[in-house]
Amino acid sequence: MSGIWILAEHKEGKFKKITYELLSLGKKLKSKSGEELCALLLGSGIENLANQLGPYGADRVYYLEDEVFKNYLNESYTQGISELVKSQDPSILLAGATALGKDLFPRVAARLGTGLGTDCTSIDLDNNLLKITRPIYAGKVLMEATIPQSKPQMATLRPNLVEILPMDSSRKAEVIKSKPNLKKEDLKTVLKEILKGESKKIDLTEAKIIVSGGRGMKDKDNFKILEELADAFGERTAVGASRAAVDSGFAPHDIQVGQTGKVVNPTLYIACGISGSIQHLAGMATSKYIVAINKDPEAPIFQKADYGIVGDLFQVVPILTQEVKKLKSEG
Repeated sequence: MSGIWILAEHKEGKFKKITYELLSLGKKLKSKSGEELCALLLGSGIENLANQLGPYGADRVYYLEDEVFKNYLNESYTQGISELVKSQDPSILLAGATALGKDLFPRVAARLGTGLGTDCTSIDLDNNLLKITRPIYAGKVLMEATIPQSKPQMATLRPNLVEILPMDSSRKAEVIKSKPNLKKEDLKTVLKEILKGESKKIDLTEAKIIVSGGRGMKDKDNFKILEELADAFGERTAVGASRAAVDSGFAPHDIQVGQTGKVVNPTLYIACGISGSIQHLAGMATSKYIVAINKDPEAPIFQKADYGIVGDLFQVVPILTQEVKKLKSEG
């Protein structure tokens, strides 16, 4: 068999936005190759999710159901996916360049003995070969490459790049449920507990707007003004931080943006008190619009910014927050 497969990533009973982006991309690739578009879902007790993918373009959903997939472990996921892929022989296998995808897909590719294009900003088909574009040299250069004709051709897509196509509620996907040849006692890793943070903010990689602070924030408590601006924008807005801010103890590592943090791709990125090191730019340079607020007119961030404000962020940001609230209230 063959087909274009996407990994349906989910969390707490809901699909992550990247799943719908991958399905929309898969529909485009399907129109060129003529192959079926299939989704791969792993979990336990979430069969209701499998039935939700048809309206978004999936022709078939392969659902691996087992207690070992209740929570993500790269060991169990790698073995489960590898076994199924070997038996079904898809031609293309795609996932999001998320924390899960970056951890999982290199392992799957190694297990399958195939190549992998990572952190792609564009994925297309050229003579039935995956043609990808991905940033290199800390985002300074965009490289185009073609994935060799091995099966499956694998790639990960950076989130927030593909427009999600409208759903068709009349479509239904065939759901194929199976259990892996894997038992809990076979795993070398044991997951005992998941400690969740208190924040219920959207994940940085899925945010449409990100307000980030750097060393110029001066103190952890000053991040409150960034949170107020993010709240003013509303849904799908998150607060981020540079490595300098994290290293200074101003912000937790899970909101760090940059080469050693998270790579983000929002519609709007507001950099407050961030100088614009190469390491930070590597994590946010593909943002659609970048606004920089810094009192140093020579800060490197201004070279990348679409709009720049030279001034004291502690004066500028509160004014910006009030203006956003005003615009939102006017509807």
